[in-house]
Amino acid sequence: MQEPIRIGVFQSLTGAEASFGQEVMKGIEMAMKEINAQGGVLVKWNKKNSLRCPLEIIVRDNQSKPGETSAIARELISRYRVVALIGEVSSGRTLEAAPIAQRYHVPLLANSASNDRVTKIGNYVFRISYRDSQQGEVLARYIYLLGKRKAALLVDSSRDNSATMADSFKKQFIALGGDIVERQSYNAHDKDFQAQVTTIKNSGADCLFLPGVYTECATIMKQARSLGLNLSTFGGDSWDSPVFVNVAGKAAEGAVFTNSFSADDPDPTVQSFVQSYRSKYGQHAKPMALAVTGFDALKLMVNAIERAKVDGPDVNLKDPGRLKRFRHAIRDALAKTCNYGAVSGSITFDKNGDPAKAMVLLRVCHGRFEFIRKEPPPQ
Repeated sequence: MQEPIRIGVFQSLTGAEASFGQEVMKGIEMAMKEINAQGGVLVKWNKKNSLRCPLEIIVRDNQSKPGETSAIARELISRYRVVALIGEVSSGRTLEAAPIAQRYHVPLLANSASNDRVTKIGNYVFRISYRDSQQGEVLARYIYLLGKRKAALLVDSSRDNSATMADSFKKQFIALGGDIVERQSYNAHDKDFQAQVTTIKNSGADCLFLPGVYTECATIMKQARSLGLNLSTFGGDSWDSPVFVNVAGKAAEGAVFTNSFSADDPDPTVQSFVQSYRSKYGQHAKPMALAVTGFDALKLMVNAIERAKVDGPDVNLKDPGRLKRFRHAIRDALAKTCNYGAVSGSITFDKNGDPAKAMVLLRVCHGRFEFIRKEPPPQ
């Protein structure tokens, strides 16, 4: 029997952000089922000769904890001899794995990590999603077009992506003619935001930019409502969790955030995925963006493996030299990705391993995420 092609996956399957990782795995499992139903991964070494290898994913849970992912990445690379890595939602945890992937020359495809620094680690690191700075720019343009001119920012100072989004938002909003009238901060896992909310309430702001994770943002919105702060509120893709609206309740109504996908997008590729998702998880199930980017990550990685040029018919990944060459060939194939038709949008990687993709704007309406429109990527 042919040796399987092993891809390592690290996600937050338990802990504070378990809902993120669990949703990602739904998409990855869908992709794996499709690939293996077709006979596995098609490995070619010339025009006339090829073979199909079964796909195996080695999944590890980092428990949503900092410090776990670096050890997991080493284990996947050294013990399981994976040809590539996929992960994560959290930029911080992805940044733990990225230097290790780069050091060992193992291609890493981040399914949702949006911190600008992720792909700057090196040429073996790529991402499916847009960058945090792009989210800030898109939201600044959108909010300005709504007629808002005085923005307040409430930033998670313990997470780089929150600060990056806030800084890019500020730069773009001021360039358009707006003003930042207040900037407050908090730390992850804080529970009491009344002081920050009160300061913002007295600032004269006409909108609130809240570039944090759903776990804190939902609580902030509830406390803001109880204190009489009723500003139009905007955020990034870290709001994309059913827990967000369950906790925030009516306080989240009308809030708008960026994302990479909406199940209500009429695009035929999107609707085909939605139907496949419902066939597997139930007719009333609604895929979230994280399932889609997980699906896209595994499908694109296998596509790159199938485009990679290998040295001969014996794909012997137990041989260190062959494994090294195969990983390098996959990296080269990923770098050449052009107009790949992903569910989350067409992917062409730039020289940094970043895609230029449209973003989706979603509004919380009656406890669900309502599709507004797609916004083109910043130039």
